[in-house]
Amino acid sequence: MEDFKGFYDDKEDILYLAKEGQEEEVVELSPMVNIELDNTGQLIGVEVFKASVLFKDVIRSMGKRLQTT
Repeated sequence: MEDFKGFYDDKEDILYLAKEGQEEEVVELSPMVNIELDNTGQLIGVEVFKASVLFKDVIRSMGKRLQTT
């Protein structure tokens, strides 16, 4: 996973983890999570739609930790 970089589009509320490669196929893992594969079937991207909703508990927990440090 060290090749992957994270991006967040706050306007669209999409979290995107990606590495270099040409997307060949998109697979929907769940209604708000897609993975992108290259022509050899290797994972090159993960899209999480409505990320703030899916990760609200994680974000809240991180906020509490940051306030106490």
